[in-house]
Amino acid sequence: MRVLLSTYGSRGDVEPMVGLAVRLRELGAEVRMCAPPDQEFVELLAGAGVPLVPIGRPMGSMVRPSSAADASRRVAELAAQFDPITAAAEGCDALVATGLALFASRSAAEKLGIPYVYATFCPFILPSPHHAPPAGLLPDGPFPPEVTDNRALWELNAQSFNTLHGPALNTHRASIGLPPVDDVRTFMLTDQPWLVADPTLGPWPETSDLDVVHTGAWILPDERPLPDELVAFLDAGAPPVYVGFGSMCLVSQEVTRVAVEAIRAQGRRALVGRGWAGLALIDNQDDCFVVGEVNQQALFGRVAAVVHHGGAGTTTTAGRAGAPQVVVPQAGDQLYWADRVADLGIGAAHDGPTPTTESLSAALRTTLTPETRARATAVAGTIRTDGAAVAAKLLLDAVNRSCGQSELRT
Repeated sequence: MRVLLSTYGSRGDVEPMVGLAVRLRELGAEVRMCAPPDQEFVELLAGAGVPLVPIGRPMGSMVRPSSAADASRRVAELAAQFDPITAAAEGCDALVATGLALFASRSAAEKLGIPYVYATFCPFILPSPHHAPPAGLLPDGPFPPEVTDNRALWELNAQSFNTLHGPALNTHRASIGLPPVDDVRTFMLTDQPWLVADPTLGPWPETSDLDVVHTGAWILPDERPLPDELVAFLDAGAPPVYVGFGSMCLVSQEVTRVAVEAIRAQGRRALVGRGWAGLALIDNQDDCFVVGEVNQQALFGRVAAVVHHGGAGTTTTAGRAGAPQVVVPQAGDQLYWADRVADLGIGAAHDGPTPTTESLSAALRTTLTPETRARATAVAGTIRTDGAAVAAKLLLDAVNRSCGQSELRT
């Protein structure tokens, strides 16, 4: 059996798909993967032995749409990934898509007549009467303040998808001989999306209307040793506080100064992760250390707390390690993960994307208490590690049952 995995996004979109690829191969499937051509992803897939089909521009060069016209142009560009994704899917028995690859991937699966799955890493984009649509995800302004019913808000959300994305998507579909879609959001999410989130960290209410397959998080095991210099820093004193913003390119260098000052104010050492923003040290004092791409699964078990942007992967990795967290959300689903960390009592959610020394110090005081550490340790024991294995078996079993169908039903 052959499976194409297709994603277009940051490290948080790519790495879980590699975790799924590893599990699929263990079950005897042949796997290839479409992903952005960033060197980081090239090396990640090569290390796992997963063939890469590069699509689109490097993610490091992408910027968030700032207007409806920008969003329409972005969708047209993403839909144009149809040709390389379709070519990669030739001869495959199923296609699984995540991130922004969904626009081209579902059309490719439809054109080839093979089963298709869309997987999302966060519950908040899935329609449910139990929560409102994400604020600020679409550039067409806020919802009317007088509308408070969640179902009504989700209907407005669906209308926004049609208005913003429908013309570009359907223009492309017409060019490749496919019929138009009149419900863009359902086209994107499908009738049965897969939720790739840990049930403790990212629960899904069973009473929601949407038929969701909750697989658990797809975790790629990382066996890399920590660099010797980093180990020496960790061994030289009490556990430091880690601060890093992952794939957030536009994080200001000022955040490093603020974070280090706030960490020092708690009498702690600081460990700075460069990330895509290229964060650097603010001085030459020996209580700080900077690190590049590293095994966070091993590292987070050795820190006093993790200050981060709230990506699904970082939240899950810190959660598994039992590390208390301060989430400084920058955009999108990071607001959801910040709230979950606070609600679970395993850390603090910073109010807004731009911390001050005072605001981050306050969040750290909450997070560095023995009570928060104890709660983080307790929650760590509930986090599952079998999500990718569960998903791999579901996928292969479903393909065997649904030969010839264009959309997976499990």
